[in-house]
Amino acid sequence: MRPLVMGVLNVTPDSFSDGGSWADPDAAVQRGRQLLAEGADIIDVGGESTRPGAEPVGIDTELARVVPTIEALVDDVAAAGARLSIDTRHAEVAREALAAGATILNDVSASLEHVAGEAGAGWVAMHMLGEPGTMQDDPHYDDVVAEVRAFLVAAEERGRDAGADEIWIDPGIGFGKTFEHNWALLGALDQLVDTGIPVAVGTSRKGFLGAVLAEADGTDQRPGPEDRLEGSITTACWAATMGAAMIRVHDVRATVAALGAVATLHGSGGT
Repeated sequence: MRPLVMGVLNVTPDSFSDGGSWADPDAAVQRGRQLLAEGADIIDVGGESTRPGAEPVGIDTELARVVPTIEALVDDVAAAGARLSIDTRHAEVAREALAAGATILNDVSASLEHVAGEAGAGWVAMHMLGEPGTMQDDPHYDDVVAEVRAFLVAAEERGRDAGADEIWIDPGIGFGKTFEHNWALLGALDQLVDTGIPVAVGTSRKGFLGAVLAEADGTDQRPGPEDRLEGSITTACWAATMGAAMIRVHDVRATVAALGAVATLHGSGGT
């Protein structure tokens, strides 16, 4: 059985990978339907960029971006047997989005467990060092794997105490981590899986993949976000092999196909 595939739907003008592509409401809805057709289990709607150095947006602006999109997609998502997720770090946005039809709160701040508990929604608790605007300013850990693991285990306990029954933990690849930290966390995903808490992973199109792809090509020119498919697919398959329960991606069709092949190999015993 393959992990759940969460398809990214950024309704922002400034996301790192596809900023502006789906900012128009009609384009966002069409993109959501496309992700469903490609096999997404979850559509993750985000109205505030959390790329490194991103500036925060006002609550009203974020609400105006995400709520109409969620409302427009509810019936299509239900018909496909899929789910809607709201990607936010603001309680007011989370509440409105969940009321509009989202059933998962993808929380990059790992601080909104009470909102998820109140709404009876799923909660994805992600680790981030600092804020999006500053998180890449020389991030430091004594032991990145141990520290992230401890943070996420504590988050899951808070979530249970707040009444959230469906929880995933996400190591936050690229959120307050150097490239070396990212690779260390990916290499030790089994230590997160071994907690018994479902693990979500998002590596899709991120900068550390551009660096390793450039190295593989023997060039100093790093490919842009939309040209990092090979690295995105490889790390998604690795996460699946290590036991991740959910993979957050931009390229849904290719990822679903690759994860299906991985699941087939596991089912056949690798022979």
